[in-house]
Amino acid sequence: MTGEYQHALDSKGRLFMPAKLRDELGEVFFVTISMDRCLCAYSSESWNTLSERVNAMPYVKQRRMRPLFAHAARCELDAQGRALIPQNLREYAGFTKSVTIVGCNNHAELWDSDAWRAVYELETTPENIAAVMEELEF
Repeated sequence: MTGEYQHALDSKGRLFMPAKLRDELGEVFFVTISMDRCLCAYSSESWNTLSERVNAMPYVKQRRMRPLFAHAARCELDAQGRALIPQNLREYAGFTKSVTIVGCNNHAELWDSDAWRAVYELETTPENIAAVMEELEF
């Protein structure tokens, strides 16, 4: 998934998903917490792949994955292309009103727009881009 999109939560906690990402996420997708204080949205296929990888781990390691599953929500798009983001997830990510949706390879990240601006400024420097390109051996 790629791109950056700005949208606002409505009064019921629903978030409009951009058409391009709706196609990639599908009608039903999963949203969970991340280590970056944002939310991650996975298509059903990507979520199943993640679940299979966790199932292949020894039980002790599986237990460390508990927060990802405990906070996961199955989301469905309504006719207007909106998904209800549960209150506990909105609180975790610090959503106020404005949300930035960022494509991030096999998933999308949902950020409070103010928090995203800070991350964007930190990560989008010539030095950081050069380091990323070097890591990719470009």
